[in-house]
Amino acid sequence: MADLAELEAKIRVLEDIEAIKKLKARYWRCIDKKLWAELEEVFAEDATLDAGDFHVQGSKAIAESLREVIGNVATAHGGHSPEIEITSDSTARGIWALQDYLVWESGRRLVGFGHYEDEYIKVHDQWKKKSLKLTRTFEEWTITKR
Repeated sequence: MADLAELEAKIRVLEDIEAIKKLKARYWRCIDKKLWAELEEVFAEDATLDAGDFHVQGSKAIAESLREVIGNVATAHGGHSPEIEITSDSTARGIWALQDYLVWESGRRLVGFGHYEDEYIKVHDQWKKKSLKLTRTFEEWTITKR
């Protein structure tokens, strides 16, 4: 039978995993609702984002770059199947399956699938994204006339 300290440690891990899930959900919500200032708060100050040919460093630069790239694009992001590992009291990593849908004003549309590989860091008792790497496994592009 586990002693009290072991149970407390297990509960802490579960609480951290749940906080990271909420952080990821906040990330997607901020992107889809175009909440750029709130999105900046999702990332650690020196965070990195790597999405194919798109590389950005710094929370402010990440939020600004995403605003420039998809600020005028209707987006719907969803993720599932999180594989989260707490690696220390203040670090973690996770892999998430992704499905997103993007619609440009021109009528160009993208349905995409892939995976996020994230690293997290706890800053002042709050989880933040330290790095985000997006690898797409499938993209379906269409163009509709307006």
